[in-house]
Amino acid sequence: MTSSKRRLIHIVAFDVPYPADYGGVIDIFYKIKAIYDEGFDIKLHIYYYGRKHSKSELRKYCSEVNYYPRKIYKNPFVGFKPYIVNSRNSDALLKNLQKDNAPILFEGLHCTYYLNDPSLSNRFKLVRTHNIEHHYYKHLENSEFRYFKKYFFRIEAEKLKKYEAILKHADKIAAISPNDFKYFNEKFGKTLYVPAFHTNTNTVNPGKKGNYILYHGNLSVPENYTAAIELIKNVLSKIKTPSIIAGNNPPKELILLCNKFDNISLKSNLSTNKIHTLIKEAHINVLYTNQNTGIKLKLLNALYLGKFSIVNPLMVDGSGLEDMCIISYNFEDMIKSINEFMHKDYDNDYYIKRKKILEEKFNNQNSIKYLINHIKFPGYQENNDAKSNEIRSTKRLLTFVFQLFT
Repeated sequence: MTSSKRRLIHIVAFDVPYPADYGGVIDIFYKIKAIYDEGFDIKLHIYYYGRKHSKSELRKYCSEVNYYPRKIYKNPFVGFKPYIVNSRNSDALLKNLQKDNAPILFEGLHCTYYLNDPSLSNRFKLVRTHNIEHHYYKHLENSEFRYFKKYFFRIEAEKLKKYEAILKHADKIAAISPNDFKYFNEKFGKTLYVPAFHTNTNTVNPGKKGNYILYHGNLSVPENYTAAIELIKNVLSKIKTPSIIAGNNPPKELILLCNKFDNISLKSNLSTNKIHTLIKEAHINVLYTNQNTGIKLKLLNALYLGKFSIVNPLMVDGSGLEDMCIISYNFEDMIKSINEFMHKDYDNDYYIKRKKILEEKFNNQNSIKYLINHIKFPGYQENNDAKSNEIRSTKRLLTFVFQLFT
């Protein structure tokens, strides 16, 4: 049960955050844990659309867990709002938010349907931005080869660019990467840089040697399966080193492509623990992207758990992770780096340097303390001010008494 002394915060999530098995929900779930560990009462509100409810795990950290079905429209182009926003609205959610005056954390632009609702005008409202969404959807358009989806992503990107102005109604914006912080702060001000929350509590020394290369990611996402296809065609098929592509729900095109090459194997729909084992045991984690919005949690996992990470510039641009990676500027450069580092041991010097940077800059509890310090809780500041005034009055009284008797 929740103590009445615990300060309350509402969190509105765009998807069920447990199991924490893909980027966005990983950030949400481990943020929830970090807030709970700081002694807060959490009322969690979740839009669901396919993932199973997970009340038992989430109730360990939240006094309430409320589910609201995400709306499905036959015509995804209906309305002026972006589909990812328009499909996440619920009268029941608004009524639940109106029951008290606690601050509200909206996870992603997706959940901001009620950000400017007049009934919440006196509330402290914080938006966690997971990407610059119109940039992200533009990249999805560029990665997609099916006409209807490509058109949908294009229209959604245009709507998101216009809709983004809703963020002026937020009291604070919590950007997930330095690049995103710069973008949102220049447009709206009132922006904080709060690094991604993640599963890792400590860096792992993974040993000196592995015998394969790994690319991992959610392979149902166009950005990831397109990256995997490009890596196979331009890098992994041109070397002899054993290579693994790992992730959930790979498309048929990717499955057929992997089957063409003896040195490339595909491992799909693995548990988080099995993915982490693959990361630890690989000699090189190779990571590639065509867009630099947000932060890639798969890169953080590779750095916390793995040995060498070879990346392209967009994977680390403005992330603060550049010094821990081997950056390759084109596919030929990536092949050279793979051939060089497959013959190097991952020694203790690499590990110590990485451990220092990660534990200073990407510590969940440090990040949540910073975030909480920028949230206004009703009555809390007033109580603090009253206590401060009481202390000052007591000091003045003691000084006066002291002066009387000296």
